[in-house]
Amino acid sequence: MDFSPLFEPLLYLKKEFSNFQHWPEHEELNKLCSLRHQQIYTRSGKSICFIPQVLGKRHQTQDYESKIYLTGQVQTRASNWHDFFNALVWQLFPRAKSALNQLHYQAQLFELTTEALNRSPLRDAATLFDESGVVIISSQEFLIQLIKDFEWKELFWRQRTAVLSSMRFIIFGHGMYEKALNPYVGMTGKAIIFKVRKEFFLQELLGQLNSVDVMLEQFLLCALSTSTDLTPVPVLGYPGWDAGNCCESYYENKKYFRERCKSK
Repeated sequence: MDFSPLFEPLLYLKKEFSNFQHWPEHEELNKLCSLRHQQIYTRSGKSICFIPQVLGKRHQTQDYESKIYLTGQVQTRASNWHDFFNALVWQLFPRAKSALNQLHYQAQLFELTTEALNRSPLRDAATLFDESGVVIISSQEFLIQLIKDFEWKELFWRQRTAVLSSMRFIIFGHGMYEKALNPYVGMTGKAIIFKVRKEFFLQELLGQLNSVDVMLEQFLLCALSTSTDLTPVPVLGYPGWDAGNCCESYYENKKYFRERCKSK
């Protein structure tokens, strides 16, 4: 795996896989939990354990999420990047992943009880963030406002120095990590944004990830309701995340760096 800047959250796991000549087996993925010196649990109190996918059964979201919540067993396909990154995100953000799993489970119960014909907006939002989520941390309110206003060129180019010193993008979604293997202009994350004190950036990477995990858990359980709570962000605009974005003209691609739709 090429540890480009998009994979920075995974850096502390790099040494665990650097000598591998094969895809990690489920037992090896389970051993990663020991790196944090604590077991990962679902919010139902079950210990997370990565197991082979059950063949002959449909890998449906409903069955998949319910099984995790009720048993702690995460079905994981062998030699599959998507599921591999999902396992790593469980290691990085155990609180947030457990919160998302609980949201799925509770929403499914509600849908079954009410015989709903469609998925709930909350479950759609949870799925979207689980797959394509990006966490944005900033100590500067004006930078956050530029994101909300879709002022991408002002943010990433004219305020480039401030972004590098006072704002960090952290990929959360395992689907986004899979796309990052072959990044392309058009990659768009669904962001949750947190305002922090400048001291946040003085922490080492693992400390920052732990802090983000706690903040995410609270947001997901208390504030997430629909996909409108997630902000679309052209992630390759972040300085250094794409070789081409060192030029001002890079940010003139309106198909990627879209303007906010004006209400009628």
